[in-house]
Amino acid sequence: MILCSDDSLYTGITTDIERRFRQHEGRKGAKYFRGRQPRQVVYLEGGHSRSTASKREAEIKAMGRSEKDLLVSQAFGI
Repeated sequence: MILCSDDSLYTGITTDIERRFRQHEGRKGAKYFRGRQPRQVVYLEGGHSRSTASKREAEIKAMGRSEKDLLVSQAFGI
């Protein structure tokens, strides 16, 4: 998940997080970033196949903000 300039959380999948983040910064990534800028990666999961990553992405996108915030806080040990 990427924290955006409007404090929203973007969720997507990639095999190369640094490359994808640069694409978003350069406005060559998702349309989601047309009106906002990516600030930082706040949550990352590994070890998925393309299929399981897509399923997990859908699960996360279906979560409410409080559930997403909980994932982020657990990742940082807060």
